[in-house]
Amino acid sequence: MPSVTMHALSLLFRVTRKRQLSTVERARKRIAAPKDDSAPPAPLRHRYRVTQRRVAGFPVYTVRPSGGPDPRRAVFYLHGGAYVSSITPWHWRLIALMADQGCRVEVPLYGLAPGHTHREAHPFLDRAWADLVADVPASRTVLAGDSAGGGLAVALDQRRAARGQEGPARMILLAPCVEATLTDPGIAGIEPHDPWLATIGLHECVRAWAGGDDPADPRLSPLYGAHEGTAPMDVYVGTHDLLLPDLRRLRERRLAAGARTDLITCPGACHVYPLVPCPEGRRARMRILASLRRL
Repeated sequence: MPSVTMHALSLLFRVTRKRQLSTVERARKRIAAPKDDSAPPAPLRHRYRVTQRRVAGFPVYTVRPSGGPDPRRAVFYLHGGAYVSSITPWHWRLIALMADQGCRVEVPLYGLAPGHTHREAHPFLDRAWADLVADVPASRTVLAGDSAGGGLAVALDQRRAARGQEGPARMILLAPCVEATLTDPGIAGIEPHDPWLATIGLHECVRAWAGGDDPADPRLSPLYGAHEGTAPMDVYVGTHDLLLPDLRRLRERRLAAGARTDLITCPGACHVYPLVPCPEGRRARMRILASLRRL
């Protein structure tokens, strides 16, 4: 049974979030809209050591705890937003909590559609990841992300495994988008209950992000990529999230490839619920933060 807070927020999200994806016209308007400011909020910059550098022309923020030596544990976090929206205060809040666990958090801000496509994102993220593991042992890192960013994280780890490079200790993913065609038959039964996502608008976002490439390409749909040698994975998803059927398929494919996969499902929870200010989100955040302390 979802909490009262989750129920109330789901009603709000139907108006403020799902509506933006409910028609082709509304989705195209969202895609074309000016991007929000992606800089860390002022309170975060005051409380933590925040630096910025550019890699392949894109910004990478590093968030470290204030005081003490440089952390020897790290998180590489890729934000969601349907490939078209900027990082949000909710993302920065989780990033701050991760830094509170004694982690250095790398936040690469990949270019968004329609000005950029996935073809620019992959080499940028590979370089930013290589920079991190040149400084922090890969075995002391976590590769994390939510929604669109979670899918990018899965694809990045697959490329890393294909090169035979050492992997992160684990991946922590919040409802990653791992199948960009959104054609699983199970989606139709969940979509009416999903207060956040709508396939008609997501197809427009994917089309802009794909830049003419096939959405089933593993770079866009890592569900169809190679899972052998990939890092252990924790996936958090609500049962009112239309991405759930694809994530169940992801678990099956990864288990068949010998890749450890823990699919944590939350009854009645919405998309990326660990980011949401509700009891379900709070419990998920506590579990995520506890796993970081065990690095």
